[in-house]
Amino acid sequence: MTLLPIYVDEVIKTALKEDINYIDSTVDLLLSEGISDAYFVAKADGVLSGLEVAARVFSLLDSDMQVDILYSDGQEIHTGDVIARFHGSTAAMLKGERTALNILQHMCGIATYTAKCVKAVEGTNASVSDTRKTLPGLRPLQKYSVLMGGGRNHRYNLTDAAMIKDNHIDAYGSITAVVEALREKAGHMLKIEVEVRNLAELEEALSVNADVIMLDNMSLEEMSKAVELTDGRAKLEASGNVTLDNIREIAETGVDIISLGALTHSVTALDISMKWANAQI
Repeated sequence: MTLLPIYVDEVIKTALKEDINYIDSTVDLLLSEGISDAYFVAKADGVLSGLEVAARVFSLLDSDMQVDILYSDGQEIHTGDVIARFHGSTAAMLKGERTALNILQHMCGIATYTAKCVKAVEGTNASVSDTRKTLPGLRPLQKYSVLMGGGRNHRYNLTDAAMIKDNHIDAYGSITAVVEALREKAGHMLKIEVEVRNLAELEEALSVNADVIMLDNMSLEEMSKAVELTDGRAKLEASGNVTLDNIREIAETGVDIISLGALTHSVTALDISMKWANAQI
């Protein structure tokens, strides 16, 4: 997967304008046109994501910045690993340091937690997926990081597929009614996912040939029964209160997909620092 450069630059410019505003009152009032060498070093073990995005922060501030990328996104990194080196404007690196690290640490945190979840379900039928519970403006970066951790992406937005959730069903009257109405208007390329809260709703969703059925907050026993009842007629997605502690048990019920909002909305940033090899002011 390649992130669109126009999007990446927009995210970075927004962050830099938020952080620098008019001037950097420390750097701009103190420093001359010095040239320095610096590097990023991992201070924890994890999975890399967003290194080129972070490096782009410095390139936007100094078009002559020399960047040496030493690891690729998706690779495991370990405490003490130097993952990138930089040679260029001292002022540019000082101004961009926090923005670059904020992006890099967050993206690596997502990739690292995703990788742990993927490892936890190894040997089962289940794949690990994200959700739309992302930070505004950062969805592509976050979903990219899920891929770097070995996970899969759910919908990017509301246009990608039709997901009929409990509020749609309650507003429209029934699963059958809402799926039939949607099929009358939808194009042939649109997949339909139906969220169900119990086995009775599951059977109704199967009867109208839903492409994917989300098992919402079901017990392990209910999910196992749902897999048996479905018998391959639809993809089954488990969702709700999924954690690293229980994801293996959920996978062992036989579901096809396990989606976690926690992959993107509550991960811990991976500890990465910027150090100076040769600073000049």
